[in-house]
Amino acid sequence: MEENSAAAAMGGKKGKSRKKGRSPPAVVPDSAYLEAVTRKRVALFQAVQARQALERLEIAGDPIRITLADGQAREGKRWVSAPTDFARSDGRVLVARVNRALWDMARPLEGDCELELLGFDTKEGRDTFWHSSAHILGEALERAYGCKLCIGPCVTRGDGFYYDAYYGDATLNEAHFECIEAQARKAVHENQPFERITVSRAEALEIFGENQFKVEIINELPENMAITVYRCGDLVDLCRGPHIPNTSFVRAFACISASSSYWRGKEERESLQRVYGVSFPDSKRLKEYLCLMEEAKERDHRKLGQAQELFIFNKVSPGCCFFLPHGARVLNKLKAFMQQEYWDRGYEEVVTPNVYNMSLWETSGHAANYRDNMFVFEIDGKEVGLKPMNCPGHCEIFRHRPRSYRELPLRMADFGVLHRNEASGALAGLTRVRRFVQDDAHIFCRESQVKDEVEGVLKFIDDVYKIFGFEYELELSTRPDNYLGVVETWNRAESQLKEALSACGKPWKVNEGDGAFYGPKIDIGVFDALKRKFQCATLQLDFQLPIKFELTYAPEDEGKHERPVMIHRAILGSFERMVAILLEHYGGKWPLWLSPRQAIICPASSDWLEYAEQVRGKIHRAGFHVDIDKSGKSMGKMVAEAHKVSYNYILGVGQDEAGSGEVSVRARHSKGALSKISVDEAIRRFREEVAAFK
Repeated sequence: MEENSAAAAMGGKKGKSRKKGRSPPAVVPDSAYLEAVTRKRVALFQAVQARQALERLEIAGDPIRITLADGQAREGKRWVSAPTDFARSDGRVLVARVNRALWDMARPLEGDCELELLGFDTKEGRDTFWHSSAHILGEALERAYGCKLCIGPCVTRGDGFYYDAYYGDATLNEAHFECIEAQARKAVHENQPFERITVSRAEALEIFGENQFKVEIINELPENMAITVYRCGDLVDLCRGPHIPNTSFVRAFACISASSSYWRGKEERESLQRVYGVSFPDSKRLKEYLCLMEEAKERDHRKLGQAQELFIFNKVSPGCCFFLPHGARVLNKLKAFMQQEYWDRGYEEVVTPNVYNMSLWETSGHAANYRDNMFVFEIDGKEVGLKPMNCPGHCEIFRHRPRSYRELPLRMADFGVLHRNEASGALAGLTRVRRFVQDDAHIFCRESQVKDEVEGVLKFIDDVYKIFGFEYELELSTRPDNYLGVVETWNRAESQLKEALSACGKPWKVNEGDGAFYGPKIDIGVFDALKRKFQCATLQLDFQLPIKFELTYAPEDEGKHERPVMIHRAILGSFERMVAILLEHYGGKWPLWLSPRQAIICPASSDWLEYAEQVRGKIHRAGFHVDIDKSGKSMGKMVAEAHKVSYNYILGVGQDEAGSGEVSVRARHSKGALSKISVDEAIRRFREEVAAFK
């Protein structure tokens, strides 16, 4: 490990929590428990490992054929050869993909296979790297504080990892990070290999019997399921894997933050402590990341939203946003923008109910698979649910009367309010809420129309993201092992998606086997100004909902009715989340067309308020948001405060301007001289700027 701490990696400026001489709150480990459990776990692990090594000797050695990513075929031996035998020794390969499944580099190959080697430059490589780093963090936490480890995954949004653990009544904060990082550094320097065994449920319960959290997880697994357990150093942990070869690959490691959480995300369960971390193969990348993190703190949408008075949250409605007037301006502009795009692209807008009888959700499958994330209650003795998505309602619209092939494709858009019962611990500003609106749409089309419709959606995404200044990447996720339907249908659909992706002119890659069970999909990852990745747009083919809702249309030859293909798609995704992303992407400096504060009029004194009102009225009637500063402060203070909340234009009015029917214009953060122009000219400039941006 190349850096002592996050502060050191940033170049020397230390955070308050790491000032010399400050002691962290005491967390006293149960040393006796820790020592006994460690010895027991390691001994049981080694016993199973030795037994399984002997068992493999009896079946190992048969020749196998390994096909590499470049098409070369290599010879190997069953249960002897491992992916590491086919990798360069430069330390860049982290994990393998064997017949579409991720695989430890040291894990023996079990038969003929296709082999792909993955590094940190791939999503799978990064996720494996951070998952393994979570184990290093878990080992450090356990050694330092004797806690009971719960779960330690890589994060699903953004970079890094975390580990949840139970410390009794103790809490952790940033003052503990130096100790944690020292323990992690020790694990890295020891080059601890990540070793894997498989155990039965009974063996797993014996290994983890002292940890009630691991026991709970084990007892929920299928009884005859083979359970994987990993070891690095003194840590033996329940884990599916895979992992990087050894801890020395993690050359830069930092704790980022600490917070409380609940076991299983439920408030009635045990209170845990969660430590977030991030790691990289070298210190340069860590330093760059931490610099971006500092910039991200300044751009945090919760901080900027408060400063610009865009939205608030209130305990009377947890997880539901109150948009203030200026925030509603942004929201309404986004909606109006999408409505115009829908008009231009042949979408029909519909309005659907917020509450449905549970029978609808039973038909769609959400009652069985999504009920815990729904708000369910009774009306007139019948169970109903607030809708968490629009697709079942759109299916009902499609089937309310007979349909003909002439009506297809039918593009149905909906700005209905959605509710999802997110765990309280998962709520995070506008990025994870319980009440939200999506630019949701569903396309019902013939199978032969899929390619053209997907091309249209990809063009839609590209046009919109260019306006916002987003870079993005495309991945095709193909048929998973648990797919439903006919293979031939899947193959035809995937072929059309590939053709559409190739036609869009953007680079794309295939994510084998990662499609939904009901259809292949295209994943769109968006990067903001800080190079952070978000998933906003979705493009998902669905063969199953048309079957569940018995959707049909009359074909051209008037033969047997056929089923449409359903395409789920969103461009912005949740409006709430998009407001957060854009606020941080622009750093609060909204472009004029989207700005909630397009202009403010600053009168030189109260004598010119009447003229200011006249100017405001004219600009307002032209369709722009314009305010008047009536505070009576000096011009300098009014200008400074207007800059602080990022007005795009400041319009000064006084005796000269009133006499000539003009305004003195200052663009946001302009350092040049003020330009005095007519109000009509100001409006013309505003319109030109909006038109140029969009």
